[in-house]
Amino acid sequence: MFTLETPDFIVIAIYFVFVIGIGIWSSVKANQSTVGGYFLAGKAMTWWPIGASLMSSNVGSGLFIGLAGTGAAGGIAVGGFEWNATWVLVALGWIFVPVYIAAGVVTMPEYLKKRFGGQRIRIYMSILSLILYVFTKISTDIFSGALFIQVALGWNIYLSTVILLVVTAVYTIAGGLTAVIYTDALQTVIMVVGAIILMFIGFQKVGWYPGLVEKYFQAIPNITVANTSCHIPRADAFHMFRHPITGDIPWPGLIFGLTVLATWCWCTDQVIVQRSLSARNLSHAKGGSILGGYLKILPMFFVVWPGMISRALYPDQVACVDPTVCESICGARVGCSNIAYPKLVMELMPVGLKGLMIAVLMAALMSSLTSIFNSSSTLFTLDIWQRIRRNATEMELMIVGRIFIILLVAISIAWIPIIQTANSGKLFDYIQSITSYLAPPITALFILAVFWKRVNEQGAFWGLMVGLTLGLIRMIMEFVYGAPSCGEVDQRPGILKDVHYLYFAIMLCGMTAIVITVISLLTPAMKEENLIRLTWWTRHNQTSTNDINDSSSQTKTVAESVESNTEVQSSTEDKGLHETVAIPQWKKIFFCLCNLSAQQKPELTKEEMDAMQKKLTSIEEKPLWRKICNINALILLAINVFLWGYFG
Repeated sequence: MFTLETPDFIVIAIYFVFVIGIGIWSSVKANQSTVGGYFLAGKAMTWWPIGASLMSSNVGSGLFIGLAGTGAAGGIAVGGFEWNATWVLVALGWIFVPVYIAAGVVTMPEYLKKRFGGQRIRIYMSILSLILYVFTKISTDIFSGALFIQVALGWNIYLSTVILLVVTAVYTIAGGLTAVIYTDALQTVIMVVGAIILMFIGFQKVGWYPGLVEKYFQAIPNITVANTSCHIPRADAFHMFRHPITGDIPWPGLIFGLTVLATWCWCTDQVIVQRSLSARNLSHAKGGSILGGYLKILPMFFVVWPGMISRALYPDQVACVDPTVCESICGARVGCSNIAYPKLVMELMPVGLKGLMIAVLMAALMSSLTSIFNSSSTLFTLDIWQRIRRNATEMELMIVGRIFIILLVAISIAWIPIIQTANSGKLFDYIQSITSYLAPPITALFILAVFWKRVNEQGAFWGLMVGLTLGLIRMIMEFVYGAPSCGEVDQRPGILKDVHYLYFAIMLCGMTAIVITVISLLTPAMKEENLIRLTWWTRHNQTSTNDINDSSSQTKTVAESVESNTEVQSSTEDKGLHETVAIPQWKKIFFCLCNLSAQQKPELTKEEMDAMQKKLTSIEEKPLWRKICNINALILLAINVFLWGYFG
């Protein structure tokens, strides 16, 4: 139990004022009364806020707690989860985003709808994505945030979390993606600065890197379990590449299995891709990917290493192995590595900076939650609600999107006790393992959809169904049997104890791809005219006026989504649309709180709409900026390869 002093509270208060101020400023800056303004930030974002938002929307409090905890328990190999992201972020900017922009989509399920036709794949993807957000993002972020508050301050978990969620939801509801991206950019700076300060203080305590190596291998708790070795630090703790069979994170799984998960996370997940789709052009989307790639190199140094430092300094708490002792320390019998980061913050940070680090953890929690709330709202509104209400007005979609965020807040609060009772000893392993059971089929489908024109709707749907079934079987078994504590006999079936979850991800992705391929080859191919601008090979083709998706799609085009975000209101009087209409007072208050405009806006002509659609779906780049982006991407990948080799 620790206490904060007045300077700490002042720092926390200043931080929250800044966040709310940035949220209000960015809300006013962009028109949030339209689908394009609210969900795609008016497609006007530049590279630096996109890159910062890519980082902070992924680095939530779950990563600070989970990544540091897994580093404390097993060493630096878990940092490979961050470094792998660099490669996939480059793939996002150079391969996937050009296809998405050319296709003119707002959501990933919408892309699948255009690519394959029909509705069942789109609905399936939307629902599965929302389930994944609850299982792996919302729940773990809230649990880790609550864990930090509990370790650091002893405050009531529910009250603290409710306050955080309310503040988070307010500027997400009011500001849409613009507010989320700009506040993410601010919070990225705070996270990086605060975490680097803590890293240097920690290294100073242990005698820098040589001291960490020495003290980490000596970090054995006083109370151990007889006739076991789980209290002894791993001999390969400072190596990235570990034995393919006995390693806790085997190197083939780290390279190949992790790439399967990372492709889902960075190239097909609505939370991430939505940021790149908000770019004003393709070069800015690529620039955001490069900045995000550089930022994702950093967590190894300011999250994983501090977790290992925490074990070296406090082995009796962080490295406990006796189930009874662990339960008394952190409430979990399988281990207390999750408290590594908050323990280090509260023990080492001086007055004032301690408040800054609490703000950092809260920033991580809030930035990831805002991203999830906004993207979940996008999925529900455009892919599910529009399916239910095909003639929904723009105003109705805006209101439904905001109300759905409130519903997610309620679900998030309800998840707190569930995650507390299902506490995993290594939170990061929990996140990655659940992802390994549900995400690989999506990865297989998107790769085939983008690169192979022969894939059709029947193959895609049944491939997803087979993949989901196999993944759910493994996930249910994982929850039923659970991981044994130190000294307990592992009685789990072989598929659990002998097949690492990263290996399972490779197998599941491969099996899904085989099913998709076989069924697609046994059923009729799609017509070439229905694939225009929807694959890597057809992304530069001109849009066909006879495309069946143009007439059958119930969703708005990007131009229709963004058109009323342009400054055309001055022409309303000329068009005779600016009429005085009596609006009830309660409706005025509601519109004001939700940052909606009650003024009727003119509609663009078909010619104007076509011109705007062509501009918004253009993937042309200026040669100079294309060359600059390519050179920077090569430099980024070269640095990444060097780091893998050096710590391999």
